[in-house]
Amino acid sequence: MAGLHEECGVFGIWSESNLQASHSIYYGLLALQHRGQEAAGIAVCNTFGEKGNVSYYKNLGLVSEVFDELTLNKNEGNIGIGHVRYSTTGDCNIENTQPLVYNYVKGTLALVHNGNIVNTAALKQELYDEGTVFRATTDSEVVACLIAKLRAKSSSIEEAVKKAATKLIGGYALLIMSPRKIVAVRDPWGLKPLCLGKRGNDYFFASENCAFNAVGAEFIRDIKPGEIVTISKKGLTSDFTFEADKQAHCIFEYIYFARLDSKIDGISVYKSRFDGGRALARSFPVEADLVTGVPESGITAAYGYSFEAKIPFALAFHKNSYIGRSFIKPTQEEREAAVHMKLNVLEDVVRDKRIVLIDDSIVRGTTIKNLITMLRNAGAKEIHVRISSPPFLYPCYYGTDVPDNTELIANNYSTESIRKMIGADSLGYMKLEDIGSLVGDLPVCKACFDGNYPTPVEQN
Repeated sequence: MAGLHEECGVFGIWSESNLQASHSIYYGLLALQHRGQEAAGIAVCNTFGEKGNVSYYKNLGLVSEVFDELTLNKNEGNIGIGHVRYSTTGDCNIENTQPLVYNYVKGTLALVHNGNIVNTAALKQELYDEGTVFRATTDSEVVACLIAKLRAKSSSIEEAVKKAATKLIGGYALLIMSPRKIVAVRDPWGLKPLCLGKRGNDYFFASENCAFNAVGAEFIRDIKPGEIVTISKKGLTSDFTFEADKQAHCIFEYIYFARLDSKIDGISVYKSRFDGGRALARSFPVEADLVTGVPESGITAAYGYSFEAKIPFALAFHKNSYIGRSFIKPTQEEREAAVHMKLNVLEDVVRDKRIVLIDDSIVRGTTIKNLITMLRNAGAKEIHVRISSPPFLYPCYYGTDVPDNTELIANNYSTESIRKMIGADSLGYMKLEDIGSLVGDLPVCKACFDGNYPTPVEQN
């Protein structure tokens, strides 16, 4: 809600018998729709066929807009991968949608990717220097080209993926499908989430375990940072060659990105946000009549604040669920208009009240300023803003579209100046030392708050 762009979502299935893998992928992608609303795609393969042809379909739009029964039935196969996209690199067009499908000398591979590879420019140059001719505008395409090139010199797709992984720097979760196998890779720091599920003899991969519920599968475990998992007719195997000494899980999965009913690396997203709200109440108490949250990601933190402060919680906004997330609009004017189309204030709730308003973050400040204006116009007496993350001071290079420093309001203004700019009576951000209240001892990346990046940062 605060202007952050979403990451992408990936989903995959290996089935011993089900030739309608596309249907399971469709439902899995619906459950991951919150991770990307610009485009969707599915690639499948029939491992029982003689040729093992990969068929795929992808287009711009929501999952339910891209696929119908006829389209799903045309893509028949027992293994497959799918993707929902928000573009952190590359324009939003059909050419940049995923899965990416590449034909090469030894066959075909399909790839879906969540995250961002920060050394893409160097990888491009390496491929060009070695004589590889390709068109690649995104980091995902570079990775697919790299794997395809290495596959020509490798005995198996998993060997090619393993060689490629030694060259990648950044945060990523990858699913690569050949006509006989699916290979899953999670970056060595665990920046991007990826997990494994099972239904009978069928295996699943997903960005979040909430997607397993959509297909009746059981969550098995998170893919470990640096782990490469291969599923074929021979079964499931793991390679831990790239496991790093340190981990750095993205803190914003817990603050904002992940769905409320997910667990990532053993941490409940709901509990994380609730406990974050409690920490805010302890650090920034205020006398007020009610606590409310900005839908959706601010609601649970508001419950936590209300619980700790013993101030009643109330819904102050009605959300129009048929309007897409405001950050997806391409211009600032459209983003601002979308806020008014998406949220209406419940005047009877806020009139003559002192309100604590909880949101997950402030990026540019435009959205929260508009909401405060709407609350005041509805008769609110006081508005005390509490943010369930520390101030954004640095950009993100790993697949979260936090903009550069010039667009980050907290990088350019003091907290008091921001308070005045957005029109709040008081403003409090979560303290950096309170991050542990969200995730306990889990090692996290909080570079957007403190500038300590877990990997070398290289502009693509």
